[in-house]
Amino acid sequence: MFKRKLTALKHCNAADFNPDDVSQFRNVIVWLEDQHIRLYKVEERENLRKINSGDWTAHFNKYLDDLECPVDRKDLAAVLDWVLGWAVHLEYQENAKTYNEKTSVNAVQPKTAVPRVVMTNPLDNLEFESDEFKTGVDTLASLLNVTKHPDHLVTLKAVCNLIKERLNTEVLQNPNNYIVEGKPFPLEECDAGFETGDYVLNQAAKILRLRFIQDQRTLQTKINEAIVAVQAITADPKTDSSLGKVGI
Repeated sequence: MFKRKLTALKHCNAADFNPDDVSQFRNVIVWLEDQHIRLYKVEERENLRKINSGDWTAHFNKYLDDLECPVDRKDLAAVLDWVLGWAVHLEYQENAKTYNEKTSVNAVQPKTAVPRVVMTNPLDNLEFESDEFKTGVDTLASLLNVTKHPDHLVTLKAVCNLIKERLNTEVLQNPNNYIVEGKPFPLEECDAGFETGDYVLNQAAKILRLRFIQDQRTLQTKINEAIVAVQAITADPKTDSSLGKVGI
């Protein structure tokens, strides 16, 4: 608690100072008065220097009154912290020019150079808003028959989803297991469940409804898989015959 202030004041025992030790506490007060505060004349400090005297506490309280210390005298830790703070204040006032110059020098010193990280991933160097990048996304979407969106980043996301779901290694090796073939769904015959009064909005509503149904089926499939996995554990209890007893 007091180490930083004692170090700033160049106390010889800042690291090991124990404020609960009466002798160390009183010696620090004497040292602060002699070296930094100097409220009293040298001959007036005799009562504080007599650290083993039974009257030391009374003289110390008078010293605090003379310093106009606002801290409760019963809280010795707070009192000591205030006295140290006052000593630091006086030390700065006495050598303000020196400390200010040191602070200014430190402020203008160049900061330690941060090592430059060399990017090895070529994607880190792409300009996602450049015309060249946008053209590349449109070209890729055309090759994969992906409908283009006004926002090229949305188009890129759709392309990524298609590649992840249909062009990964596992799908390419076993396409029949992943790519479902069937008759085209008659969208015109699908009922959206409501009427908007606009043909285009009606078609969009139908598509959204079908997508929602697909998401629900996917969720139900995952729930079923979780139930099966749990049942595989709970439906096959292991019996420890060594714990069984016969008779009473």
